[in-house]
Order: sequence, then structure tokens, then C-alpha cells
Amino acid sequence: MKISGKVFVLGDHVNTDEIIAARYLSSNDRKELGKYCLEDIRPGFGHRSDVPGSILLAGHNFGCGSSREHAPMAILGCGIQAVVARSFARIFLRNAVNIGLPIFELPTWQGIEESDLMNIDFDLGQIDVPGKKRSWQAQAYPPFLLKVMQTGGWMKYLANSSKKKIVK
Repeated sequence: MKISGKVFVLGDHVNTDEIIAARYLSSNDRKELGKYCLEDIRPGFGHRSDVPGSILLAGHNFGCGSSREHAPMAILGCGIQAVVARSFARIFLRNAVNIGLPIFELPTWQGIEESDLMNIDFDLGQIDVPGKKRSWQAQAYPPFLLKVMQTGGWMKYLANSSKKKIVK
């Protein structure tokens, strides 16, 4: 699986309240949450027409704070394809996998700037920025986890797996 998208750069310690503020948690609908994604640190981000299909690039400890799964839901809801960060908060990492938000840990990514085009190869863990003629090696997705992500997360994967096992 391969994706390409425009990069939006964020800093270190972006917490779940900054990803989706508590005042917007009256819905579990991804599209509705996506309208308010990053609202407090980038007003209007979830309404921008250039966000769908893009990739978030962040620093250390992305997704720290509360354990709410609304944060990765909001990211998917506004159309972000993946998040690449120097490191992730453990609970955010689990929630991202659970709902099918692709994430990649990349400890060093110097030289990447806002609006650069980024390519990610899930099978190889290859991340490159053609305009900068630079590439990095991240951890490739194991085949099983890639299947989970392609299905849309654990719940959808389990639902699909259960349907296949039912004998009529």
C-alpha cells in the first residue's frame, strides 16, 4: 500500500485536546469531528479544502493527554491519510490502530517543510520527499497489521473476519 500527500507540520507534544477540543465531543461521527480537528492550534484546519489527502508530520509525543479515541477519529474525519511523528503517546498509538489511522514513527525528519509532498510505502516503511530528494526508513507494517489498517481498524477487521467464519 502506498500513499502520497501534502505535509502539514506540527510541533512536539500535540495533545488530544489540541487535536479535538472537549467542547466538540458531543458526536462520534468522524466527519463531524473532522470539522474541528486542530481547531485550537490551527483555526479552520478541518474546513480547509487542501487538507483531505494530506499527511500530518509532528514532533515528539504526538497524541499525549487523555485516552479519548475521538482524536484519531477527528484526524481521519478531516481527510488526513496518515500521521508521521518522531514519537507517539502509547494510548494514541493504540487508538490509531484500533480505528485504522495509519501512523509511522520517524525519529528524525529534518528538512521537511509545510506543503512538501510526501510518499509513504507501508510495505517497505519507506518515506520520501521527492522535492527534497530525501528518504527515510521507518518500520514497515507487518502483513497482518497492514490488513487491519486496510480494513479500517480492529473493529471492522473483526466484523469482517466473523462474517467469513459463519457457516450457513
